[in-house]
Amino acid sequence: MTLSPARITARILIETKSVLFRPEDPFTLTSGRASPVYVDCRRLIAFPRARRRLMKMAAATVEEKVGFESLDVVAGGETAGIPFAAWLSDHLMLPMCYIRKKPKGFGRNARIEGNLEEGQHVLLVEDMATDGGSKLSFVDGIREAGGVCGHTFVIFHYGIFPEGEKMLAEAGVALHSLATWWDVIACAKEEGYFAEGQAEQVEAFLHDPKGWSKAHGGKED
Repeated sequence: MTLSPARITARILIETKSVLFRPEDPFTLTSGRASPVYVDCRRLIAFPRARRRLMKMAAATVEEKVGFESLDVVAGGETAGIPFAAWLSDHLMLPMCYIRKKPKGFGRNARIEGNLEEGQHVLLVEDMATDGGSKLSFVDGIREAGGVCGHTFVIFHYGIFPEGEKMLAEAGVALHSLATWWDVIACAKEEGYFAEGQAEQVEAFLHDPKGWSKAHGGKED
């Protein structure tokens, strides 16, 4: 059986322990929400065979969804997006730059490191996307520097906050990813990664993340 890119990505994330399931002792996310799941795509940089496969699939996804000759530059978002942007730009045979979260405060006081020319079409790359807020900040920085940015790519997209995708779409940005929580959960259930009772708690969170968080001591929004 030929596995889809989403299924391969899900298996890699689980195998490398880049995703964790802990409904009995919920994680507290940066937002303050309680969550039975946690994803850390930064771990992937430590697994060269896995990341090579991910980047090969990423390049194919970008070529299919964006185009073979539609981009001029690949930009990594500080900091987690930088290594993935470097590897992906190599696969796509495109120049790479990276964008800071804010100007560095001295020298050129730039947000863009590398080279970005006026009017160049830029693919923004990060490791993952939750609600899309950080992506808009990076997109604004690219556009302020004269770049054209209508696409962003991530390895992993939560896939449970539709308002984030809507916000990006309203800003003229399409989000592309290899896998979502739904892909990971399907893989974990079918391949027996869950301990007893974990799957039900995780699925309850995915269907109502705000409600699950509130019920488990975290923020509701």
